[in-house]
Amino acid sequence: MLDYRLFNNNPELLEKFTKYTKIYGVIFIILGLVGIFYPGLMSLTTVIFLGWLLLFSGFFAGIHTWQFNRKDWFGWFKALIFVVTGALIIVHPLPGILALGILFAIYFFLDAFANGAYAFQMRPAPYWWVALLNGVLSLAIGIFFLMAIGNPVQTIWLVGILVGISLFFDGVMLLSMASAAKKDGEEKK
Repeated sequence: MLDYRLFNNNPELLEKFTKYTKIYGVIFIILGLVGIFYPGLMSLTTVIFLGWLLLFSGFFAGIHTWQFNRKDWFGWFKALIFVVTGALIIVHPLPGILALGILFAIYFFLDAFANGAYAFQMRPAPYWWVALLNGVLSLAIGIFFLMAIGNPVQTIWLVGILVGISLFFDGVMLLSMASAAKKDGEEKK
């Protein structure tokens, strides 16, 4: 929960918080709109980004194993799994998108719980309902993903568009938080 009392004696921190929270909110809204209007592109971008993360993680795990324990076969195995999985996802993104559909179902259920808990922690604060709305939306998205499992075309569409919707509302929530913090800071003056 964001405690606005952190800004009571520090107007510079309040200014930085509102500035950067607004910037991140706008970036999230733009990314969300890309996902909504170009769901296939968002799905492909998301899975390829994940593939590269896994590939680099494998390289760094291998470097770490080389530097600290060259005889650690589990370390080498972990690095190999990361590299192979990342490369396969980059080369063949469709199965990766389908797997992401299942993972995103789990993610959105957890996100719904987290946003709901966050909303009730913020409840006396202005705009607490935006976090609650974000949680309800994440719950609905999780249910959509569960219903789409087994249909590749629908999963590709859902990964892009629903992640876009989630990013959009995350951006709205960030802009609301920045506005509430600024308003609270102005009232304290």
